[in-house]
Amino acid sequence: MCISTKIVISVAVLILFPSIVLGIDWQQLIREVEEQYNGHSSHSTMQMKVRTAHWQRRLTMEAWSLERDHFLVRIVAPAKEQGVATLKVDKEVWNYLPNVDRVIKVPPSLMGGAWMGSHITNNDLVKAAHIDEDYVFQLQEENAEIWRIEGIPKAAAAVVWGRIIYTVRKADRVPLLVEYFDEEYELVRTITFADIQTVGNRTIPLKMIVQPIDKPEEQTVLHYENIAFDLPLTASFFSLRELKKR
Repeated sequence: MCISTKIVISVAVLILFPSIVLGIDWQQLIREVEEQYNGHSSHSTMQMKVRTAHWQRRLTMEAWSLERDHFLVRIVAPAKEQGVATLKVDKEVWNYLPNVDRVIKVPPSLMGGAWMGSHITNNDLVKAAHIDEDYVFQLQEENAEIWRIEGIPKAAAAVVWGRIIYTVRKADRVPLLVEYFDEEYELVRTITFADIQTVGNRTIPLKMIVQPIDKPEEQTVLHYENIAFDLPLTASFFSLRELKKR
């Protein structure tokens, strides 16, 4: 093959498959997406609105995180749920119910369960699963603006989802949509990201809309009101004693 032909082929590959030429690490990209609200550490306040077929609920929450293995979230309002909290340390997760002054350890089998009647699971809330470690990722589709990246579970991984597809904006690597499929590759739910803003040196979506596919009339919306990164938090803060504070 002559040099000119090689140049033409190389240019064609660059145009059609720029991510291949750039050598993007899809696993690292998904890790960045999954940890976008963490930083080294973080503190945030959020509003969560839940709509089901029979009732609606609004919660105000405060949350702290340290790296990817320490997380604490506490309900601030309304008064009926005030003080309800969830703590994650490494792979252990606990819930605190102030009305009965009881700490309950959440077993792995219940991590896929709904948190406070929402469409957000216990695992979603505290990011207990390390999706970037349990799935193999490959580029499924791309255009000038976005990547669609498919994740398939590793053979030995104990996971809930049979397939996950991330739509990520190229310009700033911000997620726009995540689609979750069951073991038969049927779409189960979506998370749409909106209200994209720059906070410090990070560009992140401040709104997450969780939509169950089989219940189109239902929805959970999580909206960050304030978020700050890289605070002087230590692992000792994430304790059962702190969990029980009101």
